[in-house]
Amino acid sequence: MNHIKTDILVIGAGSGGLSVASGAAQMGADVVLLEGHKMGGDCLNFGCVPSKALIATGKAAYGQKHSAQFGVADAAGAVDYAAAKDHVADVIATIAPVDSQERFEGFGVKVIREFGKFISPTEVQAGDTVIKARRIVIATGSSPLVPPIPGLENVPYETNETLFDLREAPKHLLIIGGGPIGMEMAQAHIRMGCKVTVIEGSKALGKDDPELAEVVLSSLKDEGVEIAEDALAAEIRGQAGAIEVETKDGRVFKGSHLLMAVGRKANTDKLDLEAGGVEPSRNGITVDDSLRTSNRRVYAIGDVAGGLQFTHVAGYHAGVIIRSMLFGLPSKAKTSHIPWATYTDPELAQVGLTEAEANEAHGSALEVVRFHYSHNDRAIAERKTKGFIKVMVVKGRPVGASIVGYQAGELINLWALALANKMKMSQIAAMVAPYPTIGEVNKRAAGAYFSPRLFESDLVKRVVGFVQRFVP
Repeated sequence: MNHIKTDILVIGAGSGGLSVASGAAQMGADVVLLEGHKMGGDCLNFGCVPSKALIATGKAAYGQKHSAQFGVADAAGAVDYAAAKDHVADVIATIAPVDSQERFEGFGVKVIREFGKFISPTEVQAGDTVIKARRIVIATGSSPLVPPIPGLENVPYETNETLFDLREAPKHLLIIGGGPIGMEMAQAHIRMGCKVTVIEGSKALGKDDPELAEVVLSSLKDEGVEIAEDALAAEIRGQAGAIEVETKDGRVFKGSHLLMAVGRKANTDKLDLEAGGVEPSRNGITVDDSLRTSNRRVYAIGDVAGGLQFTHVAGYHAGVIIRSMLFGLPSKAKTSHIPWATYTDPELAQVGLTEAEANEAHGSALEVVRFHYSHNDRAIAERKTKGFIKVMVVKGRPVGASIVGYQAGELINLWALALANKMKMSQIAAMVAPYPTIGEVNKRAAGAYFSPRLFESDLVKRVVGFVQRFVP
């Protein structure tokens, strides 16, 4: 058995783990990184990157079929499904060097391609190597949650870890789960010529503002996606090419392929947390505001920490713990400024409080301002007028923003900046946006907050009248 001593041991080479390893090593710490599967983790290989690449294929096909509105004849938009998957693989391969073992070894990180498990509160075994570390970071991420639905074990099904390897287009894709993953893949596949049915046990896109979610769901239905809500799967039966899902209320949905997209579960099975003195939680690992576990030498970040499951959150967590581990400074993770986006068409994005949450927290002090894409000149030119923005404002400061529409995932960045820095609506309104841009949606939303204060104020009108009469 080989024995290594190090300053920092990182378990998991996904987004969070790689950020910690590269940052710590480049600032002078001795770092060991463990990865038993693929460098880059779920995001690069099975999640964010391949899904957005496939969405891009669907978008291109849809654009060809709906180009007449721009004076260009509609085309068939036929999709070669295998070639589309080649596109996905090429995108992954293009990005992969950034997350490669060689690159991180170049930073001075010792990379061991083995899974790790605790053998004591300060030691982790990886293959035939035992690593003793001053600080340990668990960044093992999450994997698809597959619930124990009767019959599922006898039927072939896909998850996000297998879907992107599928080379033959599904004739009729059944998707169990109406969250972001399910809805993104539903739209991508309907645009690539597949029939699609989404089966959701509660409400589709149920974690988002229902008013905005309805805009997305309406668009997907218009494109041909069948969305069955309050449809809890009770039994699955059939075989490859002929699968049936029966729900508790007796409805039966038939298709050729099945995608399980009901959520994620933290990857903790291989870690032997008990040996490390690390307390698990229902959703992963118990952490405090500093992302420390019950073992003060051990941190948990990203999906495995049991909070928001987004790649950018893992990267944010990395920054929080680097401040603590390397410099001994107090550092706490917050969630109030964390945005997220669903990459359907139209996109759906959120940061801070939704309208319902803000109303509950602030009551009568809350003001909600809106601006519709239909009044944005660039959106009109691009034929992307479906959607709107809502900003929740308390005493002149935004406490949340919800956007549905073209480039919502880009527009939400400004509001994430505003919340992170406790900016005022007056600072947003002072921004000068180039014309014509979709970004003017944000400025116009800020303008909508001030418009009644300026144009409907008797005091303002009296002041203006006084100046016009008496000031030379």
